[in-house]
Amino acid sequence: MNETVRVILKKLTREAVVRANFFRPAAERQALERRLRGREEFHKLREADWVIVSFGKSGRTWLRVMLSRYYQLRYRLAQRHLIGFANLHEKNRAIPKILFTHDNYLRDFTGNRDSKLDYRDRKVVLLVRNPCDVAVSQYFQWRYRMRPGKKTLNAYPAHGADVPIFDFVYGHEAGLKKAIEFLNDWSQALADIPDHLVVRYEDMRGQTEAELRRILTFMGADPTDEELRQSVAFASVENMRKLEERRVFWLSGGRMVAKDKGNPDSHKVRRAKVGGYRDYFDDEQVRQIDAYVERHLLPGFGYGGAPARPAPQAASA
Repeated sequence: MNETVRVILKKLTREAVVRANFFRPAAERQALERRLRGREEFHKLREADWVIVSFGKSGRTWLRVMLSRYYQLRYRLAQRHLIGFANLHEKNRAIPKILFTHDNYLRDFTGNRDSKLDYRDRKVVLLVRNPCDVAVSQYFQWRYRMRPGKKTLNAYPAHGADVPIFDFVYGHEAGLKKAIEFLNDWSQALADIPDHLVVRYEDMRGQTEAELRRILTFMGADPTDEELRQSVAFASVENMRKLEERRVFWLSGGRMVAKDKGNPDSHKVRRAKVGGYRDYFDDEQVRQIDAYVERHLLPGFGYGGAPARPAPQAASA
């Protein structure tokens, strides 16, 4: 059974189990669905060669496309194949199984809510981004792309709610607060995960080929300069928008499909701008947002005025 069929069957099974419990209170059904999703992720985690962890809207799709293009070039695969855990591994066993996760369901299955024990013996790439930019991108994801069920499952504002962007970013649990909690949790956990590499979205934007080389080297690959150049060009903002509009990655579901071609804010690839959150707020709102980050974000990743911790050499490459 190939990976695509396996994913579809697991999704159908999960949905069938949740629907069979329609008589339970909504909170219990949501908890059940989160446990089932966590169980699926747990089994993938134990099987994965590498794990790429990030909060939503931190550049995961961009990195996924670059890595996919590298493996396409190295092993002569078609452009339409986007990494989805083991799908490329099934086409060539030299390609690793890579789990991409937002780390938001696993704890519901394992019960490890106050630690990252589940990742301790895994090889982890942690992708981080300025939480202010993340929160703004999450707002547009919630408003234009997120399915109603996902909004409920992950405690976002209700579907169709009229929430101004500042209220979402600064005041709602799903905004800046949640993004900072993710960064703080991982900042405290990294010392207990021997094989890890921290990658900042901002560094990938500033020196994309160098960062992609660093990631691939950590993952045991030896990319050529030309493979890096072509992979970066393929995943450029302009080309990814074209790929999205042409539905090149339709086999990957709605991940890389524009919800409304006439609305740029509904696209998966929106602006990709470093520090772009300031464009959506007045000076006083920016001051409040920056002050919130200063108060609540732990140092280590280089946001909120604190320096980034020195980047370690690839621990297990």
